[in-house]
Amino acid sequence: MLKQLSARSLEALAIALVLLMLAIVAQVLFSALDINPVLTFSKRLPLLGDAITLNSLLDFQWHLLVIVGLVPAGLVWLRNKHIRVDFLYAGLPGSRKRLIDLAGNSLFAVPFFVLMIPAAWSFMERAWRSGEGSRNGGLNDLWLIKAVLPLGISLLALAVLIETVRLAGKRHE
Repeated sequence: MLKQLSARSLEALAIALVLLMLAIVAQVLFSALDINPVLTFSKRLPLLGDAITLNSLLDFQWHLLVIVGLVPAGLVWLRNKHIRVDFLYAGLPGSRKRLIDLAGNSLFAVPFFVLMIPAAWSFMERAWRSGEGSRNGGLNDLWLIKAVLPLGISLLALAVLIETVRLAGKRHE
């Protein structure tokens, strides 16, 4: 089930990456043609407001970049593709690697998540309570993108927890 969820998540992120590229192309094209607003609506829509503008296309690009960059961090961790000082780590025996990973998760990751998850939630919550939106004709409801921060950090924390439990249960290599 985890592999299926991982595959579906990566597919969704690939679609988001294509959307990011299309938004960049659209913004460059509409900017070159001096078309702004790109599309107007007869009534206000959630996130978009009453128009799609060059600024809302730019905001959309930033939003997608945050999603594509932050959400897969947990999957990267679970696949053991995260950054570390491999030239030192690679030559160690499996039991030492396990101890280093356990110590790193306990000493660095846990305190990071204990501080970051509540701060990220508060960051998103303030935007939601204040109805924060773009001041320059961009996207409204910025709490939606700010919600990706606690979501991404929580997914990464879950991945680290899964990895830590796996490492703690390992006896030897």
